[in-house]
Amino acid sequence: MSNQRRDFLRNAAASAVVAGSGILSGRTLAAAPASEALVTRSAPQRVIALEEHFILPEFVDYLAETKQNIRPELFDKVVPVLSDFGTGRLKVMDKNGVDFAVLSLSGPGVQIEPDTARAVRLARYANDRLATEIAKQPTRYGGFAHLAMQDPKAAADELERCVKQLKFQGGMINGETLGVYLDDRRYDVFWQRVEQLGVAIYLHPGNPPDRPHMYQDHPDMWGPTWSWAVETCSHAMRLIFSGTFDRFPGAKIILGHMGETLPIQLWRLDSRLKISNAKYQIKREPSWYVRNNIAITTSGVCSDSALRCALEAMGRDNVMFSIDYPFESSETAVKWLREADVSDADRQAVAWRNAARILKL
Repeated sequence: MSNQRRDFLRNAAASAVVAGSGILSGRTLAAAPASEALVTRSAPQRVIALEEHFILPEFVDYLAETKQNIRPELFDKVVPVLSDFGTGRLKVMDKNGVDFAVLSLSGPGVQIEPDTARAVRLARYANDRLATEIAKQPTRYGGFAHLAMQDPKAAADELERCVKQLKFQGGMINGETLGVYLDDRRYDVFWQRVEQLGVAIYLHPGNPPDRPHMYQDHPDMWGPTWSWAVETCSHAMRLIFSGTFDRFPGAKIILGHMGETLPIQLWRLDSRLKISNAKYQIKREPSWYVRNNIAITTSGVCSDSALRCALEAMGRDNVMFSIDYPFESSETAVKWLREADVSDADRQAVAWRNAARILKL
């Protein structure tokens, strides 16, 4: 190796950003192959992340429902990190070049609360607390509304309050609510309001109301490894196949984790619907609704091949960057974004342009 090349590699390594390892990521950064070290790529002009979580003391008991999904000894470690809105969180953002984060209460939150009145009250409390923290760092933080979906009308009203008064960017819903999915017609009042407000709803994973036999004796498949993707993608499919997007064509949802496997399924969805037993008759092919009513984020999937697939399947305008902090590593995610083998136009769209447009930042 020449001295010039050795010096280049040494300087590149010395300038690498180090910080923000996800508590639950279980990953370390791998060194780039030497053959790729000299590739020049334009850095993102900005980085916006929008599946970034927090917790409040009043919601830790709800968060404990997710203990079944991870190793128990890790649960207590993540709560202090989730609880920090100040120095710790901002330090991780600064060290890794994250300019703006849209914060959301770590699920399931009040969606598992059996007392509807209490759920509505606590959701409003969580949103007011988040608004207070955003006001302290208005150039760094945005927010997704936490919503008590037990009462669709109250959820619609709270979403409107959060968007119009608190200036939030939309809402986040953590899967089904007490066994009811968002395609249920009782939620028409909610989707009508979403369409009127022109905001997006982030459909975040949650545990289903029952545990299918498929997962028996396989706790490793339960939760973020596999079952959450199946559950969340199926939830989105229910919205498509029920005609929700025909009734509310302006409604838009966001799926994390590179679309919860959806981008690779579009051709087959269109093909097999033609021979399927259908309860509802939708106006267009499923892939049309995916590209027009659904956007996705990269949260928790730092894979070049997956990103290229998503960009081609969904279209450049429908893919956004996210980290899933603090459950994933900010260092890993941002480093990957900067180095991913995609065009610079795609990189800028994913890093910030699409989020700025979709979330009206």
